[in-house]
Amino acid sequence: VYIYSLPIKECEIIDHFLGSSLKDEVLKIMPVQKQTRAGQRTRFKAIVAMGDHKGHVGLGVKCAKEVATAIRGAIIQAKLSVIPVRMGYWGNRLGDPHTVPCKVTGKC
Repeated sequence: VYIYSLPIKECEIIDHFLGSSLKDEVLKIMPVQKQTRAGQRTRFKAIVAMGDHKGHVGLGVKCAKEVATAIRGAIIQAKLSVIPVRMGYWGNRLGDPHTVPCKVTGKC
């Protein structure tokens, strides 16, 4: 799939190949508001990171009316955006390659 740059359209494909080893972590849940004529409409934005500690990483963002729905949608988005990452060393070279070998910055 990754060799030919084929887009992954369904999260069940990732579940089939990496399902048991994937772990997800909710990075942030924040309320966002939209001003309407009747007042404010509050929704929740969830940001989820997913990986298997063997070189596959995905990030998902979803906004919904309820927190559980936002987290569920963000997990699906994270599964669809899983990409392989080259593993290496940071600091000393003990054991197998275990980390991303460069400085990584990001913004949530």
